[in-house]
Amino acid sequence: MAGHLVDWRGRYRGTAVCVVRPSTAAEVSAVVRLCAQAGVAMVPQGGNTSLCGAATPTADGRSVVISLARLNRVRAIDAANNTITVEAGCLLQRVQEAAAAAGRLFPLSLAAEGSCQIGGNLSTNAGGVQVLRYGNARELTLGLEVVLPSGEIWDGLRGLRKDNTGYDLKHLFIGAEGTLGIITAAVLRLFPWPRAKATAWLAIAAPVTAVRLLGALQDRFGPALTACELVSDVALGLVHRHIPGPHPVLTESPWHLLVELSAGGDELVLHEALASCLASMIDDGTVADAVLAQSGEQARRLWTLRESIGEAQRIEGPSIKHDVSLPISRLPEFVERADRALVEAFPGIRIVTFGHVGDGNLHYNQSQPAVGDQAAFLAAQPQVDRVVHDLVQELGGSISAEHGIGQLKRTELLRYTAPLEIGMMRAVKGALDPCGLMNPGKLL
Repeated sequence: MAGHLVDWRGRYRGTAVCVVRPSTAAEVSAVVRLCAQAGVAMVPQGGNTSLCGAATPTADGRSVVISLARLNRVRAIDAANNTITVEAGCLLQRVQEAAAAAGRLFPLSLAAEGSCQIGGNLSTNAGGVQVLRYGNARELTLGLEVVLPSGEIWDGLRGLRKDNTGYDLKHLFIGAEGTLGIITAAVLRLFPWPRAKATAWLAIAAPVTAVRLLGALQDRFGPALTACELVSDVALGLVHRHIPGPHPVLTESPWHLLVELSAGGDELVLHEALASCLASMIDDGTVADAVLAQSGEQARRLWTLRESIGEAQRIEGPSIKHDVSLPISRLPEFVERADRALVEAFPGIRIVTFGHVGDGNLHYNQSQPAVGDQAAFLAAQPQVDRVVHDLVQELGGSISAEHGIGQLKRTELLRYTAPLEIGMMRAVKGALDPCGLMNPGKLL
């Protein structure tokens, strides 16, 4: 049971009565009915890659962990309808591969895709690196199958783009972190496979440059701009220190931008268009230097730099993580003001900033000073949170962009969310889970 009782970061440890591993929705239903009858709490668990402790049981030892890992079948692919129906325990990478085998793209993509499960992705409304073009998990979902806290199975597996028959119930469960029911299967949207891609790594001076470049690239390429990722030199340095290479040779710079275009046309034409655009940006001084990938392998190595930041920071040691979103126009102000406030309040703190500038989502993390007490650093998290989250609130942002609330941000949610909104959430929770047995201690 040990692996089911601790989160990926090692920050949360719990205990449980047992771990059960059903392999069908009917078996999930039977387990839930038994737990409901006995008044025993349930903790749904996917790949257990949560960064907020959402899938870790609490320490009271009174919960049953329900692992969805054996619900791992691809039930159907409808290429003409551009949909795939998969069970909740399918690894995200497997969903991508099944779609690709049918000549289609499932665009949800994130660093943990080889270990996270689609049910967990939906339960946290995961985002990833292609939200700019394709949207969050919510926008990629057409239908769900859910086991309710009573044990009843709601069959909402409809592959329709238009269905205006009352409340759109699937959205209650997407982003609910398993507190309203257990997602057991989903109908997901697919897209034409992009035959052409162009990937580039840009050396830039500051986040304000990144925002300006985002607008210029969108004006030039429109929806072909698939990803636009911001990386600080501190974040990149951790990757070079802890993640084995070979890594691409890049120009030293305080900030970097990873951009990718994708389209259905000719790849050479796309490459030449991006190369011409980047040359103009270098000529006018907006970009200090750029590396344009000349092959799929070179593009993969550039993406490895970006996707390895979380793992590199974990190896470096304990960290304080913030998954925030802001209006894109306010990102530069946030970084400048938050950096200044934290450095003044906590001398030596290392700020590891990276994220999805294309949709306003930053992973604004802090690693302890090179010399300092680890326990004291972690004990300062409430004060660090206050600096970051107060500024996010002031600038019209959100304290959770794509990682959810889990155990980590429950008190923060209450602090920054209007009482009326919290009351509405509690009303939904009370209606669907009146006994409070579904993933207690999370979110609300």
